[in-house]
Amino acid sequence: MSNCCNENHEEIYICRCEEITLEEIQLWIDRGYDTFNELKSVIRVGMGPCQGRGCQDIILREISKKTGKPISEIESGRVRQPVKPIPIKILAGGDE
Repeated sequence: MSNCCNENHEEIYICRCEEITLEEIQLWIDRGYDTFNELKSVIRVGMGPCQGRGCQDIILREISKKTGKPISEIESGRVRQPVKPIPIKILAGGDE
């Protein structure tokens, strides 16, 4: 028997830092949020410790599939500093 319904289905987490599922991402793309930054503003994808390094490419591919746009035409999102987490003492000029 086919598992076509939501019962006993496993959720697929795309943004593990913020615990955002593929289903949730697809829902918001269907609502018209079709750039990484728009999804970031409504569901916080890419705002965890990895800053999108773990999920951005997957989300861009999903936007491409749902909208029919090539990935090259989809805005990839703004990168905010620091790109990688660093100890605050480095920014403050503390001892090495």
